[in-house]
Amino acid sequence: MSQAPAPASTPTAAASHIVWDWNGTLLHDIDAVIAATNASFAEFGFAPITLERYRELYVVPVPRFYERLMGRLPTDAEWAVMDEAFHRHYWAVAEDAGLAEGARELLRDWQAAGLTQSLLSLAPHDKLVPLVRAHGIDRHFLRVDGRIGPSHTTKAGHLVRHMEALDGTGVTAGRTVLIGDAVDDALAAAHVGARAVLYTGGSHSRSSLESAGVPVVDSLAEAVRTARELAG
Repeated sequence: MSQAPAPASTPTAAASHIVWDWNGTLLHDIDAVIAATNASFAEFGFAPITLERYRELYVVPVPRFYERLMGRLPTDAEWAVMDEAFHRHYWAVAEDAGLAEGARELLRDWQAAGLTQSLLSLAPHDKLVPLVRAHGIDRHFLRVDGRIGPSHTTKAGHLVRHMEALDGTGVTAGRTVLIGDAVDDALAAAHVGARAVLYTGGSHSRSSLESAGVPVVDSLAEAVRTARELAG
């Protein structure tokens, strides 16, 4: 996994750490996601989906989302076609998506306070890194890691590897908060012994996020405030 440039400040053993999610969290790409979803749905003869309905049904791993739509899990062959179609349409428009409101300033201020942060996404690593660099925010992260391997995975295993890669930087799971937009983010955080804050600007409805039993917020500014309180 590639490593982004480290922040200028040196982390201490007691430093609070944020692991940021990318899609639907730092990157406000939900409009691109819905557009790509409906474009791919049209290829399969599915009816278009609204944002509200998408947020009600979306789940990770993503084949379960299609199960909720189809009434059954897609076969491996069907999933391969569905996954390719979605990503083909998504990456055609993803570069037009901007950062979430206040994201750039929040990243800058967290680093300026001498605290550390990293980025972990289920987006393909080779697609993620150039996009993060294009937004000019890679310098704020100790690491930028995307998914390597199949797309039908959850985040837990990726977070284990991400935290292992941060060994020696002063980052500990007990002082780490994952900020994301999916219930899967909360499950991944719990898996490694970290905390989570979930943001309503992405793929899940508020009621779905609240089922995870972690703080749910409506802005990234509130997410960071909550993370600071949780991490201590």
